[in-house]
Amino acid sequence: MDKLLVLEEILKALALAAQQARNAAHQAHETATHAENVAENRYDTLGLEAAYLAHGQSLRVIECEVDIDAFQALNHDPWPADQPIHIGALVCLIDDQKNQRWLFLGPRAGGLKLQVGGQEIVLITPSAPLGKALLGCLLNAEITLSVNGQQQHHEIVGIY
Repeated sequence: MDKLLVLEEILKALALAAQQARNAAHQAHETATHAENVAENRYDTLGLEAAYLAHGQSLRVIECEVDIDAFQALNHDPWPADQPIHIGALVCLIDDQKNQRWLFLGPRAGGLKLQVGGQEIVLITPSAPLGKALLGCLLNAEITLSVNGQQQHHEIVGIY
């Protein structure tokens, strides 16, 4: 798996999310400031509600920009074989049923899923249980997680 390609795809997905957030913020601002939404009495709160939405969307734009900056700052060099997993690692796991799973341990944007080279890559952060379990592990290490009372076993078969 090409880590540089994965990072490029992550940045594309984050840029798309940022543009969608900017569009939503603009639309919410237009709604909040539209002449038809001027309050006619103290119970008419449509304009106020739209202003709150516009503010929230503006905060989302900032969050998206911080996500992009965090991923642009990551090192995209190949992972040294003797280095433990930390933020910026692209990890391949195999579970007990021999199912392969690709994860990117990122600084932000946990839960984002994307397709790269026909493989699904899931972004996780160190605050996720799986992210916590992976931190500090080396190639060929085995990790065990308890999910809904069930033990899940994974072997780290690749770090990039």
